[in-house]
Amino acid sequence: MPMIDALWPEDALTREAEAHLIKELTDILIKAEGYDPANPIAQSVSVLNLHRPAAVFVGGERSKAARYRIIPSAPEGQYTDESRKALVKAVTEAVARAENRPFEDVASRVWVFPTEIPEGTWGSRGTIYTLPHIHALLAGESERSAGAERLARRRREKARMTLDATVDVFQRARDDA
Repeated sequence: MPMIDALWPEDALTREAEAHLIKELTDILIKAEGYDPANPIAQSVSVLNLHRPAAVFVGGERSKAARYRIIPSAPEGQYTDESRKALVKAVTEAVARAENRPFEDVASRVWVFPTEIPEGTWGSRGTIYTLPHIHALLAGESERSAGAERLARRRREKARMTLDATVDVFQRARDDA
């Protein structure tokens, strides 16, 4: 169930370019979560909220160029390090296409924050949806276990990071003693 909060000024793009960008961002996020963008169920539960900042300031001065802030949210376990990197690049490339400008001209004005929503806190339709349930909905009931496997992988990654940080603290304390 991809969700995107996107922020850019009203006059950043032509109507046609903006409509195309919104559709492309939706498809990019569906793909980043491991689903087929042609899946009508995935399309029907994918939401992009477009926010229009009244002004954007850089260093206390009003920005002359359009700035983009795109926050794709997915249930915990959907992203990997590789998929997050690919997502940021794909979103930036899509904005460059929408502006019809080279990637290098646009990249410094596009901020992408892939966000994972903790398991057990993705709520819709008056209930909580877990990643296995979401995966079954979007990929088919026979694939429910793949959602559980993705979540378990992500939790192992987080546990490994915590363990590495803990070991680092103890090693530094030992070295300082």
